[in-house]
Amino acid sequence: MALLAIQTIKAGGVTPTYAAATSGGDKVSLSSPNTFIHVKNGSASSVTVTVTTQNNAYKGLTVPDRTVIVAAAGEAMIGPLDPALHSDINVQASVGYTAVATVTVAAFRI
Repeated sequence: MALLAIQTIKAGGVTPTYAAATSGGDKVSLSSPNTFIHVKNGSASSVTVTVTTQNNAYKGLTVPDRTVIVAAAGEAMIGPLDPALHSDINVQASVGYTAVATVTVAAFRI
């Protein structure tokens, strides 16, 4: 599991850097608000991205993991990730993928 480096988007812009998705999943720091991930799927099949819900009870309701299907040759912006739902003991979110071949990911903060 790799910890994705957070890239801050500023008024002057950002030149994004993407990493290969890790087969065991990735982690994203949620120590600051407005954090999201951008997933690019270069494969010919869709990929499901799952952000694990660590605190799955809210006012008596069960909150499921967040799942997003990224279409074949598509991409998706996922977030902002809510620390109240997705933070583990290290204030990090766990992100998993159904496949990682030709899948890249980056983490951003506004």
